[in-house]
Amino acid sequence: MLGILLGRKMRTLMVLLCLGGLVSIPVSSFAQSGTDVSQASAAKRAESRAEIRALIVVDDYIIGPEDILEISVWRNPDLSREVFVRPDGRISLPLIGDVKAVGLTTSELRDRITKKLKEYKENPTVAIIVKEIRSYYFTVQGAIGGGGEGGGGKIPLLSHTTLVQAIGLAGGLSPDAVRSRITIFRLGRNSEAPKKIVVNYDEIILRGGENIVLKPGDTIVVPSETMVLLP
Repeated sequence: MLGILLGRKMRTLMVLLCLGGLVSIPVSSFAQSGTDVSQASAAKRAESRAEIRALIVVDDYIIGPEDILEISVWRNPDLSREVFVRPDGRISLPLIGDVKAVGLTTSELRDRITKKLKEYKENPTVAIIVKEIRSYYFTVQGAIGGGGEGGGGKIPLLSHTTLVQAIGLAGGLSPDAVRSRITIFRLGRNSEAPKKIVVNYDEIILRGGENIVLKPGDTIVVPSETMVLLP
């Protein structure tokens, strides 16, 4: 009788040990799986951030002509208003008059306005919002309009845009476009001379040529077969 009882207890103990082993394996597996999922999610988020950041045109927005700014002075509604950046690069405000805005970031312009207002107000608090971006654009003209929407002209440059994307936004190349002589005219900056960049469209599409990234103020000219091409 005693032997039978001992046998039963041993079998019960072995079953419990086996069950314990079976349970312990999935727990560690789940823990490892959870870590892998967490790392994969973090990598995915980092990749998404990098993709979004790649769309940025400039790291710090520089105010340009024709931009519309909303300037608020805390507890001073008479001094707060929406202003247009004039062609001379200045804005006009009560009390302080004209202030140069072009070429500055919003933080730099805020500090400049704050400094001028201190002559009339104690510790003014100024905030600036760019309500409309009108100075960041590129222009496309010539033999375009072969498909899509647009039709050329002045197009806002609000995110990272390449030459191929720009032509698509403008309506595509027309059948008589000279694809090997597309020209980008680029404004000179910081005492640099203006640039003229001649691009072969088919080299980009078919052979992996450089797909130039546009900058504010670029003008793209697509010549047609009827135009006189100068060397």
